[in-house]
Amino acid sequence: MSATPSDSPPGIALDQKTMDVLVTNIIPTSKYFEVRFDRVQQQIAQLGTSLQRQIANVNDTLQRQIDRINVDLVEFRKDVDKRFEQVDKRFEQVDKRFEQVDKRFEQIDAKLDKLLERIDVKIDAGLRENRAMIIRLFSFTLLFTALSVTGMFAKMFHLF
Repeated sequence: MSATPSDSPPGIALDQKTMDVLVTNIIPTSKYFEVRFDRVQQQIAQLGTSLQRQIANVNDTLQRQIDRINVDLVEFRKDVDKRFEQVDKRFEQVDKRFEQVDKRFEQIDAKLDKLLERIDVKIDAGLRENRAMIIRLFSFTLLFTALSVTGMFAKMFHLF
């Protein structure tokens, strides 16, 4: 491409040497692109190693937290087991007390049975004693009624 005064716009005159300098200084060479590409690759590599370090740090942090949580869970389970052991002991004590209460109720039940037997015996004895008296009173009542009815009939028929 040769630039001639007739090819250039009116008022600007550029010769070949000027055009070559402009093209060389304005349009970068492939070496420029190689340097830029190498720099981008270095930045990507640095970014990759930085990300790998950050991921490793995050993994370490998470692992430490998981380990702490596991330790806390183990301690929590131990505490819960101890509490359940205490509750089991308390239930055993309550069971023993219920057994004692059951024995007391059995004793009270036996005493009530004996008391009821005594009362039953006394009532039966009283009824036997009173039965004879009741029969005497009933006999007396029947005799008195029979005499009254006889007297009433005798008065009605003017026997007396």
